[in-house]
Amino acid sequence: MKLVLSIFAMCVLVSCAQVNERIDSNNQANAFETSCNATMGSEQELLMNLSQEMVVEGRLHAALANLEQLQLESPEVLLQKAKILRKLDPQQAKLHFRSLLDKSCFVAASHHGLGQIAFAEAYYREAAGHLRIAAQHAPADKNIRNDLGLVYLYLRRIPEARFELMTALELDTHDVKVASNVLLLLLYQDQWQQASDLINQLGLTPVQFDSAQAQARLLRQEDAAS
Repeated sequence: MKLVLSIFAMCVLVSCAQVNERIDSNNQANAFETSCNATMGSEQELLMNLSQEMVVEGRLHAALANLEQLQLESPEVLLQKAKILRKLDPQQAKLHFRSLLDKSCFVAASHHGLGQIAFAEAYYREAAGHLRIAAQHAPADKNIRNDLGLVYLYLRRIPEARFELMTALELDTHDVKVASNVLLLLLYQDQWQQASDLINQLGLTPVQFDSAQAQARLLRQEDAAS
């Protein structure tokens, strides 16, 4: 808690595309969605779990093929397919995500997925709209708050970006992806001392620093060009 408060204090004192990896959240459903899941048979659960393992291993085509063995087009299956198709076939993924928008248990995940696709396509305002709705339905989802903060950074809405990224970091101080995005924000703002403190406190690697620095440089180049 002391670490998070110190980072937040640093950011308050300052005026605090194309990089798919920085906004690529994991595929874990939030607790609200999990509580809404329908009961599936043992064979269906096995195929769903196998598909999720394949996603973690990067075997997206195989994961999708396993899901296609399920005859039941339940919301859970459609959501898992949509998450996989977001990387393989974004246009098809949009159809799946939109088909779930009228199902209350899946509103957050569906808007999250649509926001991720919009960000990857550089439609940042559209992405922000989807992610704001997702955050309203799942305010404690660190991945949604992280992604919304990154979109705000790309929109150069720095105070909102800081708020969302700090919320995500406070929700999980061990999430390297979130910490890297906070580092990106600090480097973009030329807050080198705060960035150094963050690196030391959270144990970020030189590779993570180089990645954040390169992205911050691209953002400043965009500023100069515009």
